[in-house]
Amino acid sequence: MSDEVNAAKGPVVNSWNEWDPLEEVIVGILDGAAALTWEVAFEAVTAKEHLDRSRKYHRAHGGKRIEKLHTAPALRELKELVAILEGEGVEVRRPDPIDHARPLVTPLWATQGGNCQANPRDVLIVLGNEILEAPMAWRSRYFEFLAYRKLCKEYFRKGARWRAAPKPAMSERAYDYDWKPGETYVTTEFEPLFDAADMARCGKDIFIQRSHVTNDFGIEWLRAHYGDQFTFHRLEFDDYRAIHIDATFVPLRPGLALTNPDRPMKEVPDVLKKGGWDLVEAPRSTLPESHPWYHSFRWLSMNMLNIDEKRIIVEASEEPTIAFLKDHGFEPIPCRFRNNYKFGGSFHCATVDVRRRGTLQSYF
Repeated sequence: MSDEVNAAKGPVVNSWNEWDPLEEVIVGILDGAAALTWEVAFEAVTAKEHLDRSRKYHRAHGGKRIEKLHTAPALRELKELVAILEGEGVEVRRPDPIDHARPLVTPLWATQGGNCQANPRDVLIVLGNEILEAPMAWRSRYFEFLAYRKLCKEYFRKGARWRAAPKPAMSERAYDYDWKPGETYVTTEFEPLFDAADMARCGKDIFIQRSHVTNDFGIEWLRAHYGDQFTFHRLEFDDYRAIHIDATFVPLRPGLALTNPDRPMKEVPDVLKKGGWDLVEAPRSTLPESHPWYHSFRWLSMNMLNIDEKRIIVEASEEPTIAFLKDHGFEPIPCRFRNNYKFGGSFHCATVDVRRRGTLQSYF
């Protein structure tokens, strides 16, 4: 796309909320994916029911390449998602592949391998005309940002702001090995840590979750970095595995947000109490309780992607959620995506909205 076309459309990077009309998006890939290496930060977000089995699996297979035979169903779904987005007039960009099946070594630690590029939402967030790289909190995801560097350089050269949060050391002091599930977090306050997916954007107000991957030091860094431009509202939920806000608290449009009936807010901030928003419990997922992923991924039914205030991409098998959206005036676009769950997310996780047509506003 020429600079002249970009100039006609406005800033090359521009996104203030989750619902303005979507014009350009990054969609994840699965090239080079590896099984996650077991680490204390990963352990903290694993369901109790699967802890022993998961620990054994990842200790045995961590850092090993996931073969194409196992990624093929998810790749077909990603292809369908891209086709839907392009059919709706959205420009789709993809990160560069990285071989995650190789050891990662720093002066302070080493691990067997990386992760994948399925979930760009975890690594990047666009706040206005700035694209921000998150520091991350898992050692296996330390170098994941490299897959997006080519795109970030392109956006920067076309006029976007581009920043990276302080890269953490991730030494032993970053983690509390004696954390108590439901009481404390595995991340300490030794250095700023946050995943971008712990934020939900509502114009001047941004809701950010304190979780096992986002600490208070990270929230304070964001407040200092953006100053008066945004107000960051710290949220905590009754969720012993808290990680990423986009299957817990999901703003759908001005005045309406989905909440998770299994993960209530510990304290509702005044801005939500007084702002006149409807906080509506999400319908329960159709993912069967007998499904091996049920305890980890049943609320990915909330993990949707707005194309605008009407059109929204939703998992095709989630009939109750589709009906809910229709009842609230949305035009849901079904897409099969459950094979991508095993790589950590659904539509919101798998994308980063680089450009939405809109301006900074206050919705409260």
